[in-house]
Amino acid sequence: MLYAGITSFVESVKQIIHPETPEYTHISLIIVAVAVVVKILLGRYVKSVGKKVNSDSLINSGEDATLDSVISASTLVAAGIFLVFHISLEAWLGAIISLVIIKSGIEMLRDTISRILGEKNDVELAKKIRKTVIAFDQVQGVYDLVLNNYGPDAWNGSLHIEVPDTCSPADLDMLIRDIQLAVYREHQVILTAVGVYAVNTKDQEVIEAKKKVHDIVFSHQYVRQMHGFYLIKEKKEIRFDVVISFDAKDRKAVYEEILADVQKAFPEYKLQVAMDIDYEEE
Repeated sequence: MLYAGITSFVESVKQIIHPETPEYTHISLIIVAVAVVVKILLGRYVKSVGKKVNSDSLINSGEDATLDSVISASTLVAAGIFLVFHISLEAWLGAIISLVIIKSGIEMLRDTISRILGEKNDVELAKKIRKTVIAFDQVQGVYDLVLNNYGPDAWNGSLHIEVPDTCSPADLDMLIRDIQLAVYREHQVILTAVGVYAVNTKDQEVIEAKKKVHDIVFSHQYVRQMHGFYLIKEKKEIRFDVVISFDAKDRKAVYEEILADVQKAFPEYKLQVAMDIDYEEE
């Protein structure tokens, strides 16, 4: 389409510079009129099929046919103006239509390349997947959801879940399998990986420490999430992930402030804090 638009524009400019008197016959105008109707119907049909099967190629083909009908219709308009007023506007109309085609070609190419290079998560789909996963009794949180689109109905993804540290390996294995099956059945997304964050539930002191860290972290502006918290008393280690919004002027500065405040509250502990990304952030 882009090539056709450029070629058409070049030819139209040539006609503007070196105009020629057009010749129309009743038969040629009838053929063009029939072509307009056929191309409109063909474009609508192909586009609807493309949307039904989620095919960008068919959608773009339908758009191509629709633009062809516009070109043919412009020929009829130009012919009518010439026959009534004896003014030839074909070349000028051709140039305008060519620019429309070039614009459409660039947009189609841009959208396709954008998908090939990779786009951010489908926010609505991500919300639905989270809702499905969090519905499992043992799941206390769903984080780090990443989706990859490899074509129509070909979504892969990965995520992390928070589960109680009382969950046995056998229970965890069954839970992950059930989650993967549910997500595929309900959303046609294959979860290639389900990571696990263990949540302290046995030690009241650790539970209180988590609440204190949570309050410190969320006292800072632009914090969207804190997850993956785990405290190991024997090793004197605290680890968690923090998600800082891209609205922050300096995300690293916010991260360092959080780190300093938590370290001040727990000077005897070694911190392992990761600055995470929310792939659904709009």
